[in-house]
Amino acid sequence: MNVGIDSYCYHRLFGEVYPGQDKPEKELSFDAFLKDIGKLDIKGISLESCFIPRFNKEYLLDVKQQLDDNDMDRVYAWGHPDGLEGGKNEAAFDEMLEHIEYASYIGANVMRVVGSSLQFRFEDHAPQLEKLSQMFTDAAKVAARYNIKLAVENHIDYNSDEILQLITNVNSPYFGVNFDTGNFLRVLDDPIQAMEKLAPYVLATHIKDLKPVKGVPVNEWYFFSCVPTGEGLVDNARLAQILKQHNYKGFLAVEIDFLHPDYTNQEEDVVKKSVAELWKIAGRLEYA
Repeated sequence: MNVGIDSYCYHRLFGEVYPGQDKPEKELSFDAFLKDIGKLDIKGISLESCFIPRFNKEYLLDVKQQLDDNDMDRVYAWGHPDGLEGGKNEAAFDEMLEHIEYASYIGANVMRVVGSSLQFRFEDHAPQLEKLSQMFTDAAKVAARYNIKLAVENHIDYNSDEILQLITNVNSPYFGVNFDTGNFLRVLDDPIQAMEKLAPYVLATHIKDLKPVKGVPVNEWYFFSCVPTGEGLVDNARLAQILKQHNYKGFLAVEIDFLHPDYTNQEEDVVKKSVAELWKIAGRLEYA
């Protein structure tokens, strides 16, 4: 099992700065990030479309070439921050379909998609899931033409039973799960139990490790904030073991969003530590 990262790890450096975070002294361009990707000890990359500067075919084919040159497995990630807004955003649905073609240009065979977000988590989920089931059913048919599989992520919105409901409703080999190990904890769903339900459908991952932040209200999404893999509450070693038992073919992709105050402005160091820990986990699985 290989190790990679999601480009969202560097969101602050790319210019997406959360309230309470410091602006970087110098922003990182997508092209500069891509140029240095070979210096990272990784074999896979999930590229967030929100940071890709343009989507013309020539540019995306150049991105593909750079990934090929570095022998990178890849996932194309669409939907940040709010995706389909619980099924209410038809324009976002049309955009998602357009990005399936963009995913094909960079050579991805998996595209992460987002049905909702924490902005809509307290609304009634039943009509959301009904509408999203139809949207993703239609989208999976389009994805099949490109031989690309769509992987829906819990974006701090749905628990594992609800994600499983979407998988069951769509019922397509071109629709599965992008399993975010931290976001299930954030909706108070046990990540291990969630993985046991969803592992047969996992096509991609976001590997987070989280620790509570003293003084932050429990109902704030960043109450559980990111720390290096192995230093938080999430048993990512066990999650990876379950994935292996179900013949997971993708890579383990580190993702960082809101860093714990103990690691403020230390994205690059946290990524390196997390990647190193995941390689240890992957190594133990290989010889288990």
